[in-house]
Amino acid sequence: MASKPVDVMVVNFNTGALLQPMFDALRRADSETLASYLVVDNASVDNSLERLAEVCPEALLVSNRDNVGFGRANNQLLEHLQGRYALLLNTDAFVASDTLEKTIAYMDQHPDCGVLGVRLEGREGDLQPCCRYFPTPLNVFIARTGLKRLFPGVKMVDEMNWDHGSVRECDWLPGCYYLVRREVLDQVGLFDPRYFLYYEEVDHCKRVKQAGWKVVFYPHTTVVHIGGESSKSVAKLEAASRQISAYQIESELLYFRKHHGVLGLILHMLLVCAGDLVLALKALLKGRGWPAIKACWQHNVATWKLLFATRLASQPTR
Repeated sequence: MASKPVDVMVVNFNTGALLQPMFDALRRADSETLASYLVVDNASVDNSLERLAEVCPEALLVSNRDNVGFGRANNQLLEHLQGRYALLLNTDAFVASDTLEKTIAYMDQHPDCGVLGVRLEGREGDLQPCCRYFPTPLNVFIARTGLKRLFPGVKMVDEMNWDHGSVRECDWLPGCYYLVRREVLDQVGLFDPRYFLYYEEVDHCKRVKQAGWKVVFYPHTTVVHIGGESSKSVAKLEAASRQISAYQIESELLYFRKHHGVLGLILHMLLVCAGDLVLALKALLKGRGWPAIKACWQHNVATWKLLFATRLASQPTR
């Protein structure tokens, strides 16, 4: 039997309640004809495995005994791919009825497109960032401190002040709907396994573009992305909201060392210190009290600890 055009890759972590609506949306998008399903369960402790068996028994399932992170879990599915494309889809992302057909057709018609993303909206139709610029030490500092008016020429990671109505190339795309050409995966692989959570797509798009492929935002279909469900379950089940931010800090350090070198990492650390000082002064001037100032100090300490724990951002801690 001929393989279907796209393999839908899903990483699930404690989002069993979302599996039914996610697969229902896929089926309304003619996935029975267009797609095969590949699922990794990252050691969920809810009823995800039972729900998956009911909702999509035909899915190929990899069930992990431990949570190995988003990037590594997706990498586990590479050996099972059969289609021309792989679609990374979050369990909290719901495709429109025309999404698969239109995005596959675009990729078929544009062989230089390596990765394709779509218009992302929230539950209420609010536009989400879905066509992004690469992070730099400076634009991350500006975003944290809110000092954009002092740096008018700097491109921010999430530039939203354009019409989002036309196809355009961009730096990177969110992984909630991330359509990748198989040739790209054969050439550059998928995710760097050092990123446990956050920055996987940023790093991957960087490598895809360096290999000569285009990363494209396609606005003519919409995916509803409710966002943050796996992170919420981590916080709820592990009381680890601070740990979530630690994942992001660590991935940021690894990314800047990898793509901006030691000098870029030094600049990032200097701007982290400056940013925490700016935020602490803002908190003091606005009378937000000691907890707000303490949070700035804690962020700074956590960043320095992770810098040394990662051996100056050269290896992951987990």
